[in-house]
Amino acid sequence: MLEARTIDLGQPLVWLSRGYRDLARVGWLSLAHGLVLAGFGAGILAVGHDRFWLLAGAISGFLVVAPVLATSLYALSRALERGEPPSMGVVTRTWLNWQSSHFSKLGNDYWCMVQFGCLLAAAATGWVLTSAALITLLAPAPIQTPLDFLHHVVLTREGWLFELWLVVGAVLSAPIFASSVVTMPLLLDRRVTLMEAVLASWRTVLANPIPMGLWATVIAAITLLGMCTFLLGLIPLIPLLGHASWHAYRDLVDASGVPAREGPTPLASGEVAH
Repeated sequence: MLEARTIDLGQPLVWLSRGYRDLARVGWLSLAHGLVLAGFGAGILAVGHDRFWLLAGAISGFLVVAPVLATSLYALSRALERGEPPSMGVVTRTWLNWQSSHFSKLGNDYWCMVQFGCLLAAAATGWVLTSAALITLLAPAPIQTPLDFLHHVVLTREGWLFELWLVVGAVLSAPIFASSVVTMPLLLDRRVTLMEAVLASWRTVLANPIPMGLWATVIAAITLLGMCTFLLGLIPLIPLLGHASWHAYRDLVDASGVPAREGPTPLASGEVAH
């Protein structure tokens, strides 16, 4: 049985501290994840630099699927928790040998992580299209560059396009956050169905609305900071958030009564050495 725990308001800061500890222990392997993701973001910028109406949504959509892209960071933190070396083998097993952790290749359990990744990708695509439509149809002038977006959308005194864009983004992102905040670490760690994992994620948010609102704000602020440094800040910050998200899962969900997916049985929740 998956049960949601209640946490203190300041617990998200504890997760960041533990995430930084894991990042320091794993070292270059964690930073390599950040480099790959920052490179992917740079690719989005290169393709959409003159189509900012599309770029704004594409970058936001990229962040929606970040929980899936950070899966091996969760696995590295789990390895540290188990006292195992956080090696490249952990990463390759996470991405290449995930099939071996399922009872049956014909069952729904086999595809749950793939299904969740596809659902997040669909949500990201939906937001990209929605964002592009809002900016293209409602902006008072063509939006081609970040300066155009700043001048005609953010700073304009005519209309409420920017406010509408933010509200629509918040309305779409809130249920996505609630559905994904612990889902990928839980699917990685325990033999649960996709529905069970998503419902557990919602229960954690409903049990801790203010701390989880703070956690969402912290994630957004750190990501924005990384983007404002020409994406270079994402190299250490994305791994920091990935490792911290593992500790968020461990604190928020009591999954001790559910079988582990693979490897040695993880420590029970009360026995985690933080």
